Amino acid sequence: MKKIALLFAGQGAQAVGMGKDLAEQFPAAAIFRRADEILGRKLSDIAWNGPIEELTKTSNCQPALFVHGLACFSIVREIAGNFPIGGAAGLSLGELTAHAAAGTFDFESGLKLVQKRGEFMDQACAETIGGMAAMIGADENSVRQLADAEDVDVANINSPGQIVVSGELAKVEAAVAVAKERGIRRATMLNVAGAYHSRLMESAYEKFGDALTHVQINPPRFPVVSNVTGREVKTPIEIRQSLQDQITSTVRWVDCMERLVALGCDLFVEFGPGGVLAGLLKRTRKDVDMISVSDVESVRTGAEKIRRAL
Repeated sequence: MKKIALLFAGQGAQAVGMGKDLAEQFPAAAIFRRADEILGRKLSDIAWNGPIEELTKTSNCQPALFVHGLACFSIVREIAGNFPIGGAAGLSLGELTAHAAAGTFDFESGLKLVQKRGEFMDQACAETIGGMAAMIGADENSVRQLADAEDVDVANINSPGQIVVSGELAKVEAAVAVAKERGIRRATMLNVAGAYHSRLMESAYEKFGDALTHVQINPPRFPVVSNVTGREVKTPIEIRQSLQDQITSTVRWVDCMERLVALGCDLFVEFGPGGVLAGLLKRTRKDVDMISVSDVESVRTGAEKIRRAL
């Protein structure tokens, strides 16, 4: 029997139309309409019809990905049954989706929290001039030395050889300019609104920490691995602190994947568009099975594969 890990997509995975076909065919996808009612706005219309510029705004894409991820999870459960879960993780925003799937907080509380997170991060971007860059073909030590020298932060360790730095735009550009001198094969600026997972998100860190204090936190029903530590978080204090710290800290995605494997997981199911997490996992662990689900065809195929694995 396979031990299943859930992975939830992060910002950047959004795509216009995500969830529309699910809502037309599955009762569980009514979660989109419920989200519209809770937020008092047509988030579903932005997710399904765009335009992409509107969907890409942090305050839109984060709640849209949260709802889409939970819709996919609910539908797979609807088809495949109540399969056992060995653990879960989510990339940045996706960590909140993982907690919602685990019952750490209810859907309404989680959605409102994600909406605030997106708004706070949008505000932090507007208050600063930040940027991010991907360092390809480099180890963590080399990138950390570069980051220290150029006064930027290491934002994401996504997979072996793919590390992202973040900070003041001019400093990130300077880091890109000298990356090859430090043995980094390729450095590329990313098309993002600001410096996520860096010290420039400090205002969002403070505001989000306050928002977390008003949310009822329950023990997760299955292990949820923190981006910040690469380990499970269990108590309300741990969970609140890890979700707040994640705003300005490095997303240690490689450590999260290794931890889920250490917990015995050998079938990973990605919930979200684009297959980004599947691609990262292939570079990290080639010895595990991976399914990506995001639309009608893939949720049916994925649910059938889960059924066969049990």
